[in-house]
Amino acid sequence: MDEGGPPLFRQVAAIVADAILEGTLGEGGRAYSTNELAEAHRINPATARKGLNLLVQQGVLEKRRGLGMFVCSGARGRVRELRRAELEAAYVGPLIREGRKLGLTRAEVEAILRRAWPRT
Repeated sequence: MDEGGPPLFRQVAAIVADAILEGTLGEGGRAYSTNELAEAHRINPATARKGLNLLVQQGVLEKRRGLGMFVCSGARGRVRELRRAELEAAYVGPLIREGRKLGLTRAEVEAILRRAWPRT
């Protein structure tokens, strides 16, 4: 966990979301418990719970009374959708604004992206 980065509960949510994207946690399957996350990352269980609850609010996880947290159907697509929106807000928007400040054309900004992301 990166104490200088986003709040720890958001880092917990990102770890679980990454596991869903990677397929480690499958749709319909049991998600990590609060205690598992707290022990693995040496954080307060309340922090882990807050991270899991964020994913519940986002429609990625669901609570099943007495059973724990489970990955919702469609969670992988939902995580991708949320991450794409975050990418646009955090990086694409500022990139476009900075490009405009510098007087760059759309083609010039696209060229910057092509150079930074070469085909493999």
